[in-house]
Amino acid sequence: AARQIRRDIVCAAVVRRQDAISDFTASEPLRRVVRDDLATIGDLERLMGRIATGRATRRELNQLRIFLEVVPSLTEHLAGAASGTLTSLSKELDPLPEVIRTIKTAVADDPPATLAEGGVIRGGYSAELDELRTLAHSGKEWIARLQQSERQRTGISSLKVGYNNVFGYYIEVTNTHREKVPQEYIRKQTLTNAERYVTPELKEYEDRILHAEERIHALEKELFETVRASVSEHAGSVLKNAELIASLDCFTSLAEVAAQRRYVRPTITEENRIRIRQGRHPVIETLLPPGEAYTPNDADLDTHESQILVITGPNMSGKSSYLRQVGLIVLLAQIGSPVPAEEAEIGIVDRIYTRVGASDNIASGESTFLVEMHEAAHIANTATERSLILLDEVGRGTSTFDGISIAWALTEYLHEKVRAKTLFATHYHELNGLASLYARIKNFKVDVREYADKVIFLHKVIPGFADHSYGIQVAQMAGLPREVTDRATEILHNLEQTELSPNADAAQRSLRGKKREPDPTVQLTLFELQDDEIRKALKEVDVERLTPLQALEKLAELKKLLGRR
Repeated sequence: AARQIRRDIVCAAVVRRQDAISDFTASEPLRRVVRDDLATIGDLERLMGRIATGRATRRELNQLRIFLEVVPSLTEHLAGAASGTLTSLSKELDPLPEVIRTIKTAVADDPPATLAEGGVIRGGYSAELDELRTLAHSGKEWIARLQQSERQRTGISSLKVGYNNVFGYYIEVTNTHREKVPQEYIRKQTLTNAERYVTPELKEYEDRILHAEERIHALEKELFETVRASVSEHAGSVLKNAELIASLDCFTSLAEVAAQRRYVRPTITEENRIRIRQGRHPVIETLLPPGEAYTPNDADLDTHESQILVITGPNMSGKSSYLRQVGLIVLLAQIGSPVPAEEAEIGIVDRIYTRVGASDNIASGESTFLVEMHEAAHIANTATERSLILLDEVGRGTSTFDGISIAWALTEYLHEKVRAKTLFATHYHELNGLASLYARIKNFKVDVREYADKVIFLHKVIPGFADHSYGIQVAQMAGLPREVTDRATEILHNLEQTELSPNADAAQRSLRGKKREPDPTVQLTLFELQDDEIRKALKEVDVERLTPLQALEKLAELKKLLGRR
């Protein structure tokens, strides 16, 4: 019951997201204006994190203000949307006018990068700061006035008032006019051609100016930290906005892709089945050369009739792409996205498992095969009947018979114990025999056509099974020397003739094509045994109750069944 309720909740949540994305897909103008607004908004979560921890710069506070100023525009655009998801989202967005007002009133529009440069706090925000700035910035005017008055008082036309970081403010008089220097001047520095002096008035002004600049820096830092702390009190609201804006970004992005690539809205159900009509791989179809179309394929999986699809076919034919295509479509559907297909009905899954590729972990002493088995073990031990399992080869890292045995047993276990929907792509054609033993296992193959000694890939998944993998033809396509591929063809022929050696002497070659007598000492393997259906039919016969006529009819039926094998 708990799982059923959870699936109800998941389905409802997915449908709400689908409604929102459908609004954007159907209305290109709405999608465009919302995406334009979103393009001006940066990483709100990162900004708020820096503000809350006291690390945000003055420019980052202004960035937060600019981002928040976009919220009213988003709210206005979403208010008229058809889906309840978007209208509800527009009501939840908070423009935080008090935060905007605080930042706009306190912080300058284009502040310097550091407090040391000054000018971070906007004029008019603090009366004390404005007074100090006036005092500090009027220094040039005061010096100009002092210089003019001292020239007139002393009669020294070349007298000048200056400042440097070492000696501070000074009055400089050349040696030519040394006799005219007033007695109240105090010598401060001797130069080659001049003397520098200070006066009590100049010293007093210097102290005031330096004190003002120090106080400006301290006050600006204090005011900025107060503003930053005030903004951080709204962290919860800002982060809620970030979450809602992230959802909008997701909705509009998925809608844009759906509109451009002809995606459709899938039907989400609580049933344990997957139906895809003319599905496409969302990545591969965008990477194909211009003019080359992706070959679509259907997929039908459920836990009653088609639980496991064993898919055979040559390399490069599209088996792996098909597996990933189904997995991606299910994933896209369950996040509420349109999917690359003509039609899709997707039942909720709890997990998507994959066993694909080949990798090792040599540093930890794990070979490629051991890593593969770890992955297979994780799937077998944790998958449920609501899972989707994608197996792209199992058992290829060990000997042929070991690998086939593991793959066969794992498939049986998934069928009987786990009952999860499974796609199994394999080169072990022996696994096709499972379909005759288990009702929910079906054989599929990737269709190909042979032309001369080459193979043409049609990339179409159809019912049936491949009888060989065309590995030598693929090797030839890859550029392997012709001498190698010709020799491989000869070895393959020998092995297929049950000559368990890559070499055949003259006597053996003479036996090719001739019927071999069965060896009574050789026991048939599990995969050579093809009479399971006949055995089953014989076990069901009640010999004690058969009439002679029924016995003859049953014998004719078994003979006919044997003739079909």
